Amino acid sequence: MKAYVCCRADHAGRQRLGGCRRGRRPGSALSAATTLRQSPLYNAPFTWTGFYLGLNGGGGWGGSTWDRTGSFDLSGGVIGGNAGFNWQTGPAVFGVEGDIDWSGVSGTTVTGCAAGCMTRNDWLGTVRGRAGYAFDRFLPYITGGVAFGDIRASTPGFAGASQTNLGWTIGAGMEVAIVGNWSAKAEYLHVDLGNFNCGLSCGPTTTDNVSLHEELLRGGVNYRF
Repeated sequence: MKAYVCCRADHAGRQRLGGCRRGRRPGSALSAATTLRQSPLYNAPFTWTGFYLGLNGGGGWGGSTWDRTGSFDLSGGVIGGNAGFNWQTGPAVFGVEGDIDWSGVSGTTVTGCAAGCMTRNDWLGTVRGRAGYAFDRFLPYITGGVAFGDIRASTPGFAGASQTNLGWTIGAGMEVAIVGNWSAKAEYLHVDLGNFNCGLSCGPTTTDNVSLHEELLRGGVNYRF
């Protein structure tokens, strides 16, 4: 389409409206389309906010102490599930997580116990707060809260005993968003379940306190909703 553009030059050589010449209207529609094509697409920022479910597994090592044997080593594997919620504000991420694991952490000593005194942990759960600082899809965090699980003590020839104890846990970890709503994590936890008196169920004395603590290294995957 053609149009008339009117202009005239003043004494300084600048153009002003006035004189007329025949010309083309600027291609405004084409310029707008080009601008739209060159504009970057909007990508929503990644957020850790929301509920999640996951699986975890790993190993543990630690120690148990009986009054009559002293301390000895424990080790074994753990596997289980977890659920939690994260809330992100700026780079700060706060959350709560609960988990429950089958545990095969155990150990035996013959020191002061010729037949063999064994301590075992069959299951372990925690409810913990989490606080982290997000670097986009990378989330290092610290964590701590309550731990609960069983302490089982036995000696051949005696009934043995077990008790579910409430203790505490503290640790740290790293979670990484990998694809879609999935993330992978690795974490370390120190767990202390305290002690209980096995007494005559574990030997010839009325008082024989049995304690259990362990260090856990676990990996896992989470799915965010």
